[in-house]
Amino acid sequence: MRPASLANFMGQEHLLGEGKPLRNSIESGNLHSMLFWGPPGTGKTTLARLIANHSNANFLAISAVLSGVKEIRAAIEQAKQAQKLGQSTLLFVDEVHRFNKSQQDAFLPHVEDGTFTFVGATTENPSFELNNALLSRARLYKLKPLDKRALSEIIRHAVSSIESDLGEGDIAISEDGIEQITTAADGDARRALNILEIVAELAESEEERKVLSDQSIAAVIADGGRRFDKGGDLFYEQISALHKSVRGSNPDASLYWFARMVDGGVDPLYVARRVVRMASEDIGNADPRALQIAVSAWETYERLGSPEGELAIAQAITYLAIAPKSNAVYNAWNSVLADIRAGGSAEVPVHLRNAPTRVMKELGYGHAYRYAHDEPDGYAAGETYFPDEMGEQSYYHPVERGMEIKIKERMEYLRQLDRRSRER
Repeated sequence: MRPASLANFMGQEHLLGEGKPLRNSIESGNLHSMLFWGPPGTGKTTLARLIANHSNANFLAISAVLSGVKEIRAAIEQAKQAQKLGQSTLLFVDEVHRFNKSQQDAFLPHVEDGTFTFVGATTENPSFELNNALLSRARLYKLKPLDKRALSEIIRHAVSSIESDLGEGDIAISEDGIEQITTAADGDARRALNILEIVAELAESEEERKVLSDQSIAAVIADGGRRFDKGGDLFYEQISALHKSVRGSNPDASLYWFARMVDGGVDPLYVARRVVRMASEDIGNADPRALQIAVSAWETYERLGSPEGELAIAQAITYLAIAPKSNAVYNAWNSVLADIRAGGSAEVPVHLRNAPTRVMKELGYGHAYRYAHDEPDGYAAGETYFPDEMGEQSYYHPVERGMEIKIKERMEYLRQLDRRSRER
């Protein structure tokens, strides 16, 4: 069912469309080492085979899941023997991110001396999973999930292939049936073909043809789930989309990404923890209730579980999305940490030190400290609280949104009292 030529390869027009660099490179025969990064079922292996066929290169494939140093050495030796016979080799390494650093390094000298053209495939972000040395020697191409048009063409081609293999006449499949499969495949051609194969095996023959009914397709794909990787790149893309939707005050998009993750099998408690983080990072004191609601949603899920607890998390997400936003506390915290890490261990001012013993009192600990509750308005105007060598610093800057408007007014009032006290 794999396409025999680039013309029949479906999807990835951003890489293989007319005039695109990868297509030009393949058609001109100027091969280079490359990395294909994309979700499962987007054509990484098929594309590597097509490149080898188009270039009349010997195609060798190893899988990092099943192979080790022994298999790597064997593949390299095969490529060397082919090179002696004047035959070029394309070495395809599937799931290359599964190889450790030393295994990845084993390819480098042979990539450089032209023993083979290296093509690696990965579903994970190469920036995090692959050695810089390997990344620098291979051009990266990002493959996208296949759209419904591409999947529909792949299914139609597969139906023709099945007819030819079975030799039993036509196979009947409706446009609605194709639509069901493309929706369930969720951008993954391998999943689409697996569904089609199962339905074809279960289909009954009617008048010398197999009928792939809409009902049998629906039964096969029931509860098939959408694309989601609990620990992979897609996982972090979706949690990032959720966080940014909340920050952007869009409750509908926020609910959509949460539902996508739940539907894909995420642990809702992970989302609950992230929602608590959002409450502090993006809302803060603009609406302090946001943090309480986020924590309550977390506790509710722990008590009720799924699916009841998921609704509480959804409620918290929508509240956070429409709440006034402030990252003032987040910025203040980061600024304080940066100053502390950049400076030394400044001593606590003597007047702020506690003096529980006679010796401490004789050393002046706590001397001249002003007890705020005994001061007018409960505030010791002009008192200092930072280390002496630092002077007074300003980290927290409330925004003009939500409750922080009042906080900002209060802080400005207290600063005026400080200024008046120092002017006396």
